[in-house]
Amino acid sequence: MKKIIIVHTGGTISMLENKETGEVNTTNEHPLSNIPYNFGEDIFIDEHMEFSLPSPHITPKHMLILAQKVEELLLEYDGVVITHGTDTLEETAYFLDLVLDSEKPVILTGAMRSSNEIGSDALYNLISSIRVVQSPDAYSKGVLVVMNDEIHSAINVTKTSTSNIATFQSPQYGPIGIITKESIIFHHQLVTRTTYPVTTITKNVPLLKAYAGMDSNILELICKGNPDGIVLEGLGQGNLPKDVMPAIKKILANNIPIVLVSRSFRGTVQPTYAYEGGGKQLKELGVIFTNGLTGPKARLKLMIALENNFDITVIREIFENDY
Repeated sequence: MKKIIIVHTGGTISMLENKETGEVNTTNEHPLSNIPYNFGEDIFIDEHMEFSLPSPHITPKHMLILAQKVEELLLEYDGVVITHGTDTLEETAYFLDLVLDSEKPVILTGAMRSSNEIGSDALYNLISSIRVVQSPDAYSKGVLVVMNDEIHSAINVTKTSTSNIATFQSPQYGPIGIITKESIIFHHQLVTRTTYPVTTITKNVPLLKAYAGMDSNILELICKGNPDGIVLEGLGQGNLPKDVMPAIKKILANNIPIVLVSRSFRGTVQPTYAYEGGGKQLKELGVIFTNGLTGPKARLKLMIALENNFDITVIREIFENDY
């Protein structure tokens, strides 16, 4: 018999709509407890409430607490399903993927509509997740996100719409599997996966998006907050406005790592353009390039790398060569 545990953290999947006002808010009891669905006699399902938070309130410290709880539960259970708000679900999924060293399936799911709204996806996504976590093929896939009949890897998935139930997509490579009425089908998986366990989260890593006309002022203000590292969402293939360069050079001279991603959904940053502020110049100065991560995920990875006291050479290696 497989033992599965559902860990609740809050979010829309844990909320109810007020039919008089239309507001969606938290409730005293999780609306999806005691799932009205027969999974058969060969599975035992337990539940645990870790948090009851809307996902904008989730911080990396909450993610670490959750990771430690999941690590503990995986000693007893064959798999874990985590219900989570969708706004920061991809960040929690990726954090767990970075720090959890287990072959057992860990799945995050959520809902775009609370369980008592018309067309709710809450119960369906939870049932789908339990079906996936039971699958032998879900092992050794890293942390997964299950939403809307699709299975996504934590490293690639992102929320693409504010309200559509098909919001979670993997723009680079697509979902790694699908869910049908009869089957759980995986059609590809990541080639490699590396984990970096941590026991604390203390580093200050701001995330900043580049824009037309950007200058050094905002970076100089950020530096007054004593960042341990900075993640920049650059333009296109990884370029910045030229007026940013004085601050970039100053930050690098102070041995503060700068990680560069693209603000575009698809593609990777590359040292292609040689003009001032172009990717080639940034690379030569020592800016660290990534392999297609989003800004929020690169921020988490840099925080974890810094918590491990990796030097700049190792940080560069794990961003430019690891996926």
